[in-house]
Amino acid sequence: MDYAAWKLFIDAAELGSLSKVALAYGTSQPHISRRIGELEQECGGRLFQRTGRGVALTELGQRIAPKVRGWLTSTEQLVNDVRTSAGTPIGKVRIGSLPSTAHPLVTSLHRRLAEQYPLVQLAVREGQGAQLETWLEDGSVDLAILFRTGPVPRDGDTYLVEAPTYLMSAAGDPLTSKPTVPFSALHDLPLVLFCRPSSWRDHLEQLAAERRMTLNVALEADSLRLQAHIVADGGAYALLGPHAIAGASKDYRLQSSRLIDPPITRHIALSMSRHGEMTLACRTVMQVIRDIAKSGAAVPALDDI
Repeated sequence: MDYAAWKLFIDAAELGSLSKVALAYGTSQPHISRRIGELEQECGGRLFQRTGRGVALTELGQRIAPKVRGWLTSTEQLVNDVRTSAGTPIGKVRIGSLPSTAHPLVTSLHRRLAEQYPLVQLAVREGQGAQLETWLEDGSVDLAILFRTGPVPRDGDTYLVEAPTYLMSAAGDPLTSKPTVPFSALHDLPLVLFCRPSSWRDHLEQLAAERRMTLNVALEADSLRLQAHIVADGGAYALLGPHAIAGASKDYRLQSSRLIDPPITRHIALSMSRHGEMTLACRTVMQVIRDIAKSGAAVPALDDI
């Protein structure tokens, strides 16, 4: 297999544009198109369909992309292993992260790797839960830091930190003036919730249905900054964890009250992709993340909550 050709295939799939690939490679679009065409001839089928906005994977391309990503990763690691002494972590580790957990967890990870394992490179992509799950499934990332609602880890997940849920409002709102607020207070309350698909939103709506409550979704927004801005203007509320609220409270006048009766807790989990080889660099990053979580450095200051 031609490593360079398949690397080009993955780059085109991720960028979604042959002109962008050409710019990244410092060549012309016809040259990239010709290379893709040669690869399609070898495969015996079309890998991309051309659209008005660029290119998208065909069914064949979608089927083989995860395997190609895994092969590329293992090939890169093999080269690194040959170039370095045994037992030295080296190579790129791709991580998907929720925006709310990028700091301080991922920033602490970067600092520790730079100090202890300088040959390990991080590639961090931010996304919400559904997007992170997709990246794990198709092999776009090696690891993901995301929320889980189940009480017990599954499918190889590692639970890092338990996070309670808070009702966030504008400063001065009487509903959140006390340290806690009952879940029943959410009935018909105008809420800003994440867009579907969202396992977190599904979980909240299931809890509400069990209690014969109605969640009034006034606005759907995946952007935490937009949620905070809407809530700070008054008249709407959001349901977020301590990481998200600690970040939002730096830029907006907000106040929060922890949900009880029942308490709504989630777990920040470390999840692995099922594609590709678990390299030494990847195992090292996983261990450093666990150490950060145990030390408490993954939890933001909660003074404003």
